[in-house]
Amino acid sequence: MTEVFIYDHVRTPRGRGKKDGSLHEVPSVRLAAKTLEAIRDRNGLDTSTVDDIIMGCVDPVMDAGAVIPKAAAFEAGYSFAAPGMQISRFCASGLDAVNFGAGKVAAGSDDIVIAGGVESMSRVGMGMSGGAWYMDPSVNFPAYFMPQGVSADLIATKYGFSRDDVDAYAVESQKRAANAWDKGYFKNSVIPVKDQNGLTILDRDEHMRPSTDMQSLASLNPSFQMPGEMGGFEAVGIQAHPEVEKITYVHHAGNSSGIVDGAAAVLLGSKAGGEAMGVKPRARIRHFTNIGSDPALMLTGPVDVTEKLLKRSGMSIADIDLFELNEAFAAVVLRYCQAFDIPHDKINVNGGAIAMGHPLGATGAMILGTVLDELERRDLNTALVTLCIGAGMGTATIIERV
Repeated sequence: MTEVFIYDHVRTPRGRGKKDGSLHEVPSVRLAAKTLEAIRDRNGLDTSTVDDIIMGCVDPVMDAGAVIPKAAAFEAGYSFAAPGMQISRFCASGLDAVNFGAGKVAAGSDDIVIAGGVESMSRVGMGMSGGAWYMDPSVNFPAYFMPQGVSADLIATKYGFSRDDVDAYAVESQKRAANAWDKGYFKNSVIPVKDQNGLTILDRDEHMRPSTDMQSLASLNPSFQMPGEMGGFEAVGIQAHPEVEKITYVHHAGNSSGIVDGAAAVLLGSKAGGEAMGVKPRARIRHFTNIGSDPALMLTGPVDVTEKLLKRSGMSIADIDLFELNEAFAAVVLRYCQAFDIPHDKINVNGGAIAMGHPLGATGAMILGTVLDELERRDLNTALVTLCIGAGMGTATIIERV
């Protein structure tokens, strides 16, 4: 198989996913186009040589619909020869776009692919595309459907994480993200979003709350107790996991991922593709895979997919220098660290979605770029990137510097 290299990556800042967020007036297609423009301009890319543009988008409806990467290519002024497609695997869509592009390069069908994702959650609300998993009893009954927050609380209860545990993790995420921004760790990868007059709309992640402490989080009520207890979803969780007698509700807005707008793009290619572009590779994609997991726990897929990926790659946890796991909820990361005995100083070292937010379709590509930058900064070699996924799935990718 052809080796697949990462040549560059960019992302927008994450804007608050509300009507008063700085990126609310920027349509999804424009966010995506900004990343395509940056990838082209930073690398002197002849866009007629781009074999595909693949972007994750979890809710591809309204202004995020109609094959948004192709629309973004038009807006960015790309050659008409560059095609585009959108994919969805819920929260892992951005990473799966990269993996899908890597598979095309590895198979020899493509030499240059741009992959990533976009989500404007202030404009297209979460779940607006609908679907049988949410709405059809013939599907959601055997799937033990429940809100993800109730699943996160089920995980915390089953694996013994207290309110103090999840809050302490959230405080550390905020501190790490603030430190990374203050020290300029993101400056080479985050591109400012500008308006048509060239004025900067946003150049820094907007969701962060660096002053967060245990006291301020303690004042927040659990967010998922009402749907769990009053909506009947706690009974669903206990039916799936009868060893749990009652769910303890510990998650809230302060220790869960933030709703934000954002986009990301990763430039992939073969060795020949890199030579044609005249750019040097920064890393290679070594292995990737997906898995289905317990649909009631739902968010433990990263544990299962990491076990599968390490087995298939012949690697072990000890071979990985850094880990990036999307902070959908604090208990997701705590369970992952517990399962593999990973020290906290090797995972999400620059904070994560609790502090900076989770633009669903883009996050996977964003955290891949974040950990690549950190490998370079620390002069380390290997990283594993993974995300939990709605309905019980997991996606994981191992990259290695070159």
